[in-house]
Amino acid sequence: MIAPKQARFFFGLAISIEFAEQFLHGVGFGRLARGVKCKGLLRRPLQQAKFTMRFTSWGASFMGTGESPPVGQVDPTKAWQIIGTNSSARLIDVRTRAEWAFVGVPDITELAQEPLFVEWSRYPDMSLNHAFAEEVEAATGSDSSGPLLFICRSGARSLNAATKVADHFARKGVSVTCLNVAEGFEGDLDASGHRGDQNGWKARGLAWRQS
Repeated sequence: MIAPKQARFFFGLAISIEFAEQFLHGVGFGRLARGVKCKGLLRRPLQQAKFTMRFTSWGASFMGTGESPPVGQVDPTKAWQIIGTNSSARLIDVRTRAEWAFVGVPDITELAQEPLFVEWSRYPDMSLNHAFAEEVEAATGSDSSGPLLFICRSGARSLNAATKVADHFARKGVSVTCLNVAEGFEGDLDASGHRGDQNGWKARGLAWRQS
């Protein structure tokens, strides 16, 4: 048994047989099949630091703490590639109706898809949409197997949204890959305090449209 103090410096990994076999046969991390999991073995008082990682072929980085399932991070270009190569992928724009109407929305018709629009915060008072996860589930329907990609203005709201939906499905015993589109639709502020030129969906030259 590991002493509490030792636990602060020790991470044990319980690796699935499938993972071990593939690794020993030289498959390597880059070609691991989806869904391979390993969990950190930590005893209290660091139980809250327990994590789960999933290695995928999408090139996404995954992070999870506590009992929450991991949420992946991809940039807009990678998000476009995922949507274009995976027919079950869904892009969910979590911004407000005002942003959809006046700023513009991702245009993925070239990929034979349309974004799903579910507000994370309600315009105009920006109150939290407490039914968000349920509305996402209803919008995706039988296609909720994912991956589900969440996008907002710059990646902050969408990260919270992706985490909320991942938790929602996990509580129901359903495994769904949730990915946050880092940088978002407009990207980070530049030195002049403007968005849209430094990074993000628009700045990367991906298709978008306005109503």
